[in-house]
This record gives sequence, C-alpha cells and structure tokens, in this order.
Amino acid sequence: MDKIYLILFYTLWFIVKILPEFALKGFSNLIGILAFYIDKKHKKIVLTNLDMCFENTLTREEKLKIAKNTYRNFARFGIDFIKNQNSTKDKILNKVVFKNEEIFINALNSDRPIIVQTAHFGNWELFSLAIAAKFGPVSIVGRALDSKSMDKILVKNRTQFNIELIEKSGAAKGVLKALKNKRAVGILTDQNTAKKDGIKISFFNKKALHTPAASIFAQKTNALIIPAFIYKNSNKKDEIYFFEPIDIKKFDKNEAILKATQLQADATEKIIRFKPDEYFWFHKRFKHFYEEIYE
Repeated sequence: MDKIYLILFYTLWFIVKILPEFALKGFSNLIGILAFYIDKKHKKIVLTNLDMCFENTLTREEKLKIAKNTYRNFARFGIDFIKNQNSTKDKILNKVVFKNEEIFINALNSDRPIIVQTAHFGNWELFSLAIAAKFGPVSIVGRALDSKSMDKILVKNRTQFNIELIEKSGAAKGVLKALKNKRAVGILTDQNTAKKDGIKISFFNKKALHTPAASIFAQKTNALIIPAFIYKNSNKKDEIYFFEPIDIKKFDKNEAILKATQLQADATEKIIRFKPDEYFWFHKRFKHFYEEIYE
C-alpha cells in the first residue's frame, strides 16, 4: 500500500510542479468536486455534522454548498502542502497575514510558556510553518501516519524552521520539556476522544467530548493558552487570527480545567461559524454522545 501512496503522491507532486497557478486552481477544484461525488461515506459524515451543528438554521442546499466547498478547500490545502516543501521563511510569510498578532507578541514578552490551541481548520499545515517562521521555535503534537513512507514526507515538511514534532501517544514528557525550554506548543483539540481522555463540554449546543490536554499542561506550567486559527480572508490571503489568551490561573482551581477547556471549544465553534467550509467535517465529532446519527 505504501508504494501506491508514493506513486499517487509523486504523480500529484509532478502535476503541481508543471501547472501554472491559474491551472492549479482549476485542478484543485476538479479534485474536490470529484471527491465530493465519489466519496459517499465521508460526505454522509460531513452532512450529518452540519445537521448537528446548524440544524434548521441552514437549508439543505446551503449545507450541500458548504460540504462541496469543504472538499474543494481540502484539495487546495493538499496542493499547497506540496508547494510548501523545502520552502523558505520569506515564501511562507508572503502567503500569510496575522490578525491580532500583538496578543501573541505580548504573550512572548510575558516570559510565560505558551500553548497554541488550534483545530483541523483551514490550511493548518501552513499554520504551524507560518507561526515558526514569524515567531520562532514551535513544538507541535501529532500522530504519525500509518504509512511510513508518507509519514516521512509529512515529517520533512512539518519540521521546517525549527519545528519539533511530539508524538501524540505519550506526549506529556515532550510537551513539558518544550514548554520549559520556551518553545510554543501547538495542540489540535477539536476531535472526538476516548471517554477516558476527554471531558464533557458544550459544542454547538450539543454534548461532546473534548481533550483537556492544553488545560492540564497550562495548569501545570502556568502557561497561557492562545486559541488561534488560519483561514482564507476576503482578499484570498491566508490569515491567522489570534483570540484573547486563556489564563487558567484566574479560575478557581476546582473548575479551572473545565472552564479553560470550554473556552477552547467556544473559540473553535466561533471560527467554524465564521468559515464553516474550512473545517474538517470528515470525522465523527459527536460520536460519543450521539453515535446513532452516524449509522
């Protein structure tokens, strides 16, 4: 299977390298539309999640449009991932603008550890590269791909600009070390978790499990949690938006983990409502409490 993945990847790599920019846009749209019509399994999950989150506030046609654009966007993100291999800081930063960057700069100047809470939203592979290119060393928590060959390619791209990868399984030691060494740590917190690993929060007015990892690490290290997300703005530029920091030490200790985690979920929900077609709707976000909806 690894060989098939590699053949597909390098075929796509070759196409990306030879096509001019205007043709690449059409090519990514074509891939997205084909996937939308062929991938019935994940399309059903996407539409189920949209029904859960937006209920009757959107029509069926509006939800289908969001779903179709989601496929288009993630085809575009995949192509951009290839283009960003062996890149430079200047090239990456020319693609991105920052909104409320003073929030991150003030956090850096506070001399406190920083946890960047984000989600599978927008071009998140570009997100970590841009943060590292602009602000310095970053460590990100993630899981290795099942395909070793593809994981090698992914790691090479993700570790540019002094980015450190921390394996999700048993990440605590690596995260604590990174925070101690004044490296900003990025954690994606938006997916469903096992019951033992998550706490119940409200997400789009529905019950959901949410990892408290960022909150726990913040409580242990006095870190600031900064929710931040990347999306395509009205000028067709990738924009990184920083929310106000979550300072867990300001909460009652007995409620701090839950409050900080709920605030992370709220920030994620807010950005999804702003740009719903840039969220990764393909996973079963509400599976723990509403498993039957995915049947």
